[in-house]
Amino acid sequence: MTIPRRPTPDTTVVTGAAGWLGTALVHHLVGTRDGAIVALVTDPSEADRVRAVDERVTPVIGDVRDRASLDALFDDDHGVTDVLHTAGVIHPATFDDFEAVNHVGTRHVLDAARTHGVRRFVHVSSNSPFGTNPHPTDRFRNDEPYAPYLGYGRSKMQGELAVFEAVEAGLDAVIVRPPWFYGPHQPPRQTTFFRMVRTGRFPVFAGGHQRRSMAYVDNLVQGVELAELVETEPGRAWWIADERPYEVREIVETVGRALTDEGFDVAPNRFRVPDVVGRLAERADSLLQSRGIYHQQVHVLGEMNKNIACDISAARDELGYEPAIELYEGMRRSIRWCIDQGLEL
Repeated sequence: MTIPRRPTPDTTVVTGAAGWLGTALVHHLVGTRDGAIVALVTDPSEADRVRAVDERVTPVIGDVRDRASLDALFDDDHGVTDVLHTAGVIHPATFDDFEAVNHVGTRHVLDAARTHGVRRFVHVSSNSPFGTNPHPTDRFRNDEPYAPYLGYGRSKMQGELAVFEAVEAGLDAVIVRPPWFYGPHQPPRQTTFFRMVRTGRFPVFAGGHQRRSMAYVDNLVQGVELAELVETEPGRAWWIADERPYEVREIVETVGRALTDEGFDVAPNRFRVPDVVGRLAERADSLLQSRGIYHQQVHVLGEMNKNIACDISAARDELGYEPAIELYEGMRRSIRWCIDQGLEL
């Protein structure tokens, strides 16, 4: 079934344009639409990076924490504008950045969008406002209550609530909810993940049977664009991920196979960790965050024994979303990107 789409806008504003998803979006947009692309970046080096993608990309240096800096993203005399809001922080420099960026920053971008009369606002959220699956066979759909996972989850939940408030005030805004994603333009933490798998040192809890949804970055770009262009009621939200969840052991084995196929020597992964270690790490993470301290390694360790799986049926039915890339191919493309960038794996 073909689902009608609106025309692409005269201008597309991308926040977080130098980030992982933002970079992938900008590369996609310059190849698929004719309008202007305005990219919110935080410093001159990021501006140079996005400017190098295509001459139609206009970088604007600003900060979602600074409402006044956001008006420069908009030209009210340049026709229809959509906003793709990808800016956010998952592993912050300071704990307070969760609230300042993911919640207050989202409110600032929403306010700017309302002020300048954008056509549609797409907010990129997360699985974290909903915590973890209560049972290993459960999947998140769109009927579960909020159960935020620690500071990041609370801040992204508040960001979603800000979107719903903006919809009530008249803004055409929708939400996409991706889980753990992967693919080219990845940050250092994902390269570290590959290195840990290659050396057989990635911690696997209780046999690695935990189910995790993942989203290859091009699949996620497709979902964001469909959320922008398909005519739907404001205030809708969709889970965007690969076709199916994967078990953690499958993820590790698949990355190992992709590394081997790219010519790397991969050590057998025998790093098995008792589940109690994950529970202790989660408690330590909760205690640290209650004191305003964020420790990335403790946080990641405390989350790795959890089931976090989602159902993409609503996105498939309402948007026509069809994820094209699955785990092996996506991971192999990611590894090839690392090789091309000269990154050590």
